Amino acid sequence: MKETDRTTHEHYMRMAISLAERGTGCVSPNPRVGCVLVKDRAIVGWGYHRRYGGPHAEVEALRMAGDLAAGATAYVNLEPCSHFGKTPPCAPQLAAARVARVVSGMRDPNPRVDGTGLHCLEEAGIQTMTGVLESECKWLNRGFIRTMTLGRPWVTVKAAMSLDGDIALAGGESKWISGPLSRSKAHLLRSEHDAVLVGVGTVLADDPELTVRLVEGKSPLRVVLDSQLRTPADAKVVGDGKCLFLAGEEAPEERASALERRGAKILRLAMDEATGRPSIERILSSLASEGISMLLVEGGSSVISAFTKARMVDEYSLFVAPVFLGRGLQLAGELSLDHMGEAIALSPARIKQVEGDLWLEVNPKCSPAL
Repeated sequence: MKETDRTTHEHYMRMAISLAERGTGCVSPNPRVGCVLVKDRAIVGWGYHRRYGGPHAEVEALRMAGDLAAGATAYVNLEPCSHFGKTPPCAPQLAAARVARVVSGMRDPNPRVDGTGLHCLEEAGIQTMTGVLESECKWLNRGFIRTMTLGRPWVTVKAAMSLDGDIALAGGESKWISGPLSRSKAHLLRSEHDAVLVGVGTVLADDPELTVRLVEGKSPLRVVLDSQLRTPADAKVVGDGKCLFLAGEEAPEERASALERRGAKILRLAMDEATGRPSIERILSSLASEGISMLLVEGGSSVISAFTKARMVDEYSLFVAPVFLGRGLQLAGELSLDHMGEAIALSPARIKQVEGDLWLEVNPKCSPAL
C-alpha cells in the first residue's frame, strides 16, 4: 500500500471511529460502529449506530448518500454484519447500493459474522480491505470483543487512593480523597460503562447513588454484590429501578420482595462452598448474559481484591491524590501473595494530571489480548 493511500485510509477511519464513539452507553450489547462514505475525495454520507435495536451505521450512511453511494468507498470500524439480528444485515445493503470498496478496521469477532460479511461483499464484486487502525478499532469495542470471545465483560477497576495506597481511612471514611475534577472524571467513566458494581459493604457504609451527575451522560446499571440482601429497600442505590442485586440462592425472600417492589432486579447465584460467595467467573458470565459488556468496579478493598486475585481485571483507572493516610484500607488489601513471582505485572501507565491529582490508567499484563 502506498503511503499516501495509507494516510487517506487512516484519515477516514478516524472519522468512522469518532462517529462510533457517539453511541457510547446506548448500543450495548451491540458494538459501537461508525461509517463514512467517500466518493471523489468528498464525503457523501455518514452515520453511526445510535441505539440498541436502531439502524446500523452503514444504513444511516447509505440513506444520507442516496444514489451517490454507487462507486463510493465505505469506511467502517467493524466488518459489516451478514446476519439478521434486531435489524437486517448491512453487507448485502452495501452491495445493493453498489459501493466500490469497503475498508474495515477489524473483523467482527461474533462467530455469526467473523469474515462472512467481507466474503459477502467480495462475492458481489466489491473490493475489501481490513486492518486499518486495527488496534484503535479493537480498543473502542474491547467490551464487545470480551463478550464475544470470553463470555464476560471488559472489567475496569476505578478507585481514588492516597500516595501510600489507601482508598479509605481505617474506619472506612473515604470522602474525599481525590479532588473535584477527579470526581468529575470518575463520573465520565461511569457514563462510558454499561454497569457499575460495588459490594454491599460500600452500600451500607456510604449509601452511594452511583449515578452520573457531575457530567453529561447516561447513568449505568447499578450492580450490588449482596449475598444475603442486606441492602435497605430505601437505599439510594435502589433508586429508579436501574439496579441489579447478585444474591445467594438462600437469601431471604422477604428482603428480595422489598427490593423488587422498589424496581430492583434480583439475580440469585450459586455460592462457592469455600468462600460463601459467588465466584468472580460466575458473576461476570451472569452480567454478560444481562447484556453488560463494559463493567466498572467501584467496590471497596474486599471486592477489588477478589477481582484482582481472580485475574479478571482488564484495566485499572486510579486517581492518586498527593496525601498520606497511614494505616488505612488498601486498594487490594485482602490480596495475599507468597512470593514475588506471583506479583501482578502492569503495563506502563498512561498518566494524566487532573488538577492536584494524578490519573493512572494501566492494564494488567495477564489481561488477554484483544
